[in-house]
Amino acid sequence: MLMMVFDVCSHGLLVLVLAPLFVGVIARVKARFAGRTGPSLLQPFFDLRRLFFKNSVYSRTTTWVFRAAPLVVFAAMLALSLLVPLGISRAPAAFTGDILWLAAMLGLARFFMITAALDTGFSMEGMGASREAFFACLGELALFMNFITLALLAHGFSLSGMIGVDAPLSWEHAGPALLLVAASLFIVLLAENCRIPVDDPDTHLELTMIHEVMILEHSGIDLAYMLYGAAVKLLLFAAILVPLVIPFRTGYPPVDMGIFLGGVTGMAVLVGVVESVMARLRLNRVRNFLLIAFVLAFFAFIVGLWRM
Repeated sequence: MLMMVFDVCSHGLLVLVLAPLFVGVIARVKARFAGRTGPSLLQPFFDLRRLFFKNSVYSRTTTWVFRAAPLVVFAAMLALSLLVPLGISRAPAAFTGDILWLAAMLGLARFFMITAALDTGFSMEGMGASREAFFACLGELALFMNFITLALLAHGFSLSGMIGVDAPLSWEHAGPALLLVAASLFIVLLAENCRIPVDDPDTHLELTMIHEVMILEHSGIDLAYMLYGAAVKLLLFAAILVPLVIPFRTGYPPVDMGIFLGGVTGMAVLVGVVESVMARLRLNRVRNFLLIAFVLAFFAFIVGLWRM
């Protein structure tokens, strides 16, 4: 029992530390591409600390839903993190079929975020909520198709069995399928976390925003929970993708953890490069971008069946 509590606490602490650092690496890479020194890698921690010590301001039109949404979003991301293995370890809450629980936590967080945006009565936030719901439907199709393919290749329905320490997947036996899955999941990562080319997290133009416009009314500690939850979600998608791209195990825990952390850092650099060299897509082309992810996932499933 004590070992289980230790695993949960250490896993959660690692997620809480790595998530803001992941965002900091992306910001530093984008600054380098722009010819600037850029903020410190610890700047996201400083921003969160500043927000956590500020009070929130609420509109008179909002209800308890608006106040509860930040805590629900943050708690859902923490619960989701217990299902995602990090590097050498299995997920502390892994069980057969946990990919369905993962999808449920993503849906719960999205539901409360959209409901909170509608609760403000602000037309701009309602517009962002509508976009989020539409693009989420397309993104979840690709995400589930990728999970089905990984379950087929790993002969199991647990995420730890697909990408964890004992994952049987390898590029030697399932290279083409894993390549398609990795490409599809990277597109889903950009879309689910509202990164360029789907959305620009640094913009302040309400007419072009998706995620950012949904949290315009949040402030203080509520905004901190929202930003922290978004950072955790981004890290977890990267943690799912990295073991597929680098499915190497040496058997030495420090080395394997170093490989995982290096892969996560490389993923952050890749996201920063993509955001630096690409422009944001027009909204009517985002759906095509997500359909590409679904097509890649579908062909990965076909290839996986052929390899069986």
